[in-house]
Amino acid sequence: MRIASVEVIPYALPFRTPYVTARGRLDRREMALLRLRSDDGLIGLGEAVPLSLRGGVALVQVVEELEALGRRDSLDEATLRSDAIALSPPARCAGLTALLDLRGRMTSSETAGAPTPSQPVECNATLVAGEPAAVATDALAWAEEGFTSFKLKLGIGEDVGQVRAVREAVGPQARIRVDANAAWDVDTAMRTLAELEPLDVELAEQPVASLEEAAEIASATSIPIAGDESVETRADAERARDMKACALAGIKLSKVGGPEAAIEIAEVLPSYVSSALDGPVGIAAGAQVAQTLDAGIEGRGPWLTASPPSGSSPPRSPRSSASYATACFTHRRVPASGLRSTRPPWKHIACSAWRLSCPIATGKSPIGFPAWIRLTPTPHLHPPSSRSWRGAGCARP
Repeated sequence: MRIASVEVIPYALPFRTPYVTARGRLDRREMALLRLRSDDGLIGLGEAVPLSLRGGVALVQVVEELEALGRRDSLDEATLRSDAIALSPPARCAGLTALLDLRGRMTSSETAGAPTPSQPVECNATLVAGEPAAVATDALAWAEEGFTSFKLKLGIGEDVGQVRAVREAVGPQARIRVDANAAWDVDTAMRTLAELEPLDVELAEQPVASLEEAAEIASATSIPIAGDESVETRADAERARDMKACALAGIKLSKVGGPEAAIEIAEVLPSYVSSALDGPVGIAAGAQVAQTLDAGIEGRGPWLTASPPSGSSPPRSPRSSASYATACFTHRRVPASGLRSTRPPWKHIACSAWRLSCPIATGKSPIGFPAWIRLTPTPHLHPPSSRSWRGAGCARP
């Protein structure tokens, strides 16, 4: 596809409250917005979110990679995914998302008729690590917003105490997930998960660092193990499946390199979409992929019922609806109505019928930005110019 111009806009969004996990603390999220403009003036949006707490590439490198795309005569998905230009996963994610968005807008401009109604995406509330009473209070605040699924960040502090306090606060019907971000060793993971089993934990995400360790743990616990850091490619997912190390995968678009890579992983392991504390474009893209997984991929849907895949551990109590399809988009604070994006009628993302809907909102309405971002609400996404580093929530890297 011929691209008339490429614009890269680095910026930062501060959090109202710090984001604390076993890997460290974040007070803001740095990212880059990518704008691809066609010859007829249509714009496709993409977003790159470097995973700084995981030791990933720095924002400066990602910006350089994206700016280099402007020196090419044309762009297509095959080029962006090839080893020839060797984009980092966050940059590749931004490029592929922007291309999909642009193709979708071009298709929409060529066809008449009303857009397909958007569908809600159920989200979990992410609870940062802290004192058990404080974490339980936070869970209740989320519950008042309408959330029924909660993901606790463990690996720091009183792990079992935090989960127990949340379970007592939100009651037996709520769904609880835990994520240790690979902070536990095998012995700690074995001991902790054994103590968590009576608390009806839906899944444990990345309890240990390696797939070999995860396989050892998975054979000893009834809590399904989900891979995050250890599952970044389809090959990783196949290895995790064959080793019986993971029953599920948590997918971050910036981690895996874009929507298509996410779909490939979900073809191997039941998957749910997780946010990398994205901005509005990343959240909309994640919601779009979550809807794709919910619809199923060529007839092979994700783990949407109480019946787990063959060879995996069943959940401790049946769930009547999309148990593991719940997306992880939140820190502070996604409205209870859930994320919404413009969803065309496709089963596979490569059909090019893709268009992001990214309004900024801080209340209960269709959203791009969750309410924990300190920005003045506007009808559409208008980040500051790449030539001006001033503006709400912006910081030069």
